[in-house]
Amino acid sequence: MATATITAGSAPAIPAQTDHMPIRRIIAFLAMVFGMFMAILDIQIVSASLAEIQAGLSASSDEIPWVQTAYLIAEVVMIPLSGFLSRMLSTRVLFTISAAGFTAASALAATATNIDQMIVYRAVQGFIGGGMIPSVFAAAFTIFPPSRRAIVSPMIGLVATLAPTIGPTVGGYISHAMSWHWLFLVNVVPGILVTTAAWSLIDFDKPNLKLFSKFDWWGLAGMAAFLGCMEYVLEEGPNNDWLQDQAVFICAIIMTVGAVLFFWRVFTAEEPIVDLKAFSNVNFAFGSLFSFVVGIGLYGLTYLYPVFLGRIRGYDSLMIGEALFVSGLAMFLTAPISGILSNKMDPRIMMMIGFFGFATGTWWMTHLTADWDFQELLIPQILRGCSMMLCMVPINNIALGTLPPERLKNASGLFNLTRNLGGAVGLAVINTVLIDRNAFHYARLSEHVQWGSAAAQEKLQNMTLNFEQTAGLDASKAAISKLSGMVQQQASLLSFMDVFFMLTVLFATLGLFTLFIRRPAAQGGGGGGGH
Repeated sequence: MATATITAGSAPAIPAQTDHMPIRRIIAFLAMVFGMFMAILDIQIVSASLAEIQAGLSASSDEIPWVQTAYLIAEVVMIPLSGFLSRMLSTRVLFTISAAGFTAASALAATATNIDQMIVYRAVQGFIGGGMIPSVFAAAFTIFPPSRRAIVSPMIGLVATLAPTIGPTVGGYISHAMSWHWLFLVNVVPGILVTTAAWSLIDFDKPNLKLFSKFDWWGLAGMAAFLGCMEYVLEEGPNNDWLQDQAVFICAIIMTVGAVLFFWRVFTAEEPIVDLKAFSNVNFAFGSLFSFVVGIGLYGLTYLYPVFLGRIRGYDSLMIGEALFVSGLAMFLTAPISGILSNKMDPRIMMMIGFFGFATGTWWMTHLTADWDFQELLIPQILRGCSMMLCMVPINNIALGTLPPERLKNASGLFNLTRNLGGAVGLAVINTVLIDRNAFHYARLSEHVQWGSAAAQEKLQNMTLNFEQTAGLDASKAAISKLSGMVQQQASLLSFMDVFFMLTVLFATLGLFTLFIRRPAAQGGGGGGGH
């Protein structure tokens, strides 16, 4: 979002592009990509280390999730807003402010001494850092000629998917090797370098300060209430019985009012905060839909695997990180291949292969047992990593490749928003299913583990005999407790299998759905034409 309007001052430069790219622009773009990597990585980098942060800040178990939630809520508001801001301020100014603010907020987060300070600093970090993400997507489709898209699109696709995937791994290593403060301090030096490079090198467009007088404050208020409260409802709803919880209920009301105000302003304001006209481009609309579902898969599995390994296998954050690095490696190795294929293959076929590959990986996980470890998780993770990259590149090209330059900044923000909202909706549904199906399976399994069951009584007697040989234990109580734990574990496993089956159906259906999309225009020529 952040990049593309090429405002009136710079629009003529776009058609005149040749295959020659000034080295200055390439370095500027690489700096932007690295800034985006830091911003997306920071969503997940703390997820594996929340226990360490909780201990360090003496926070309660109810308060500590806000370290994540505050970041997500603030970021989801900034991502669509950044399109307007980059048109008004220029990509250079917006990206520099975003990188500098993100770096400063990272340093502050490392100095937090209580949970309230941490939540405020994380919100600032998420809000300001969110301006970097759409800027990169818009720049990629604005400053590079279509012939370079096979290089650029896999690069941004890789960063957008790799960063959240390796976040828990990186976070686990950092918090084990040093301390949780370094989860934030690692951003400082790279952040300063990115800020300096952005200010010195970005020259893609000119500011249009006249837009400030047309800034739609009511639209901003509506969007913040709508998206911020929706993120909160989706985050907190599954664990708090949805609208039965007072805070979730109030946020749902504010979300509804905010949505009405936001959409009213979008269609009536002279310069709306977010321009939804990009959705009139059929390719962009389909690309955004697929981006939404990719968000479900990307963030859903980044959440599911660590929860399984922590809850069933008893892994700590470092062991989880080591078990899950395979997906990131698969993405990294597949990125150049998907770039080459994007020039030679119908993007619909690429997406279909990606979606079916993803569905195969999740179907594999429906055969889960409590003994599954690195070896058993290897193939599903490789399928997940490779398939994600095969999907992302054509989705990026289909969504953004045929929009005119003046639409790109707003469109890029909307496109990135759909992926984040997909993640939020996906996590909410996954959490709800895990909780509900766990209770269902526990009730069903408990029916078979009762006094009337010969098999259950035999198992209990054997366990009691084993415990009697251990001094100092009440053998019968220990055996009952152990048996209850086994039932709970099996119920938990079955609920994981249900979620993986649900994801399999979703992605297999999407794979079939790609057959019904119109073949997009040749990607090589997509850079400037409208729909």
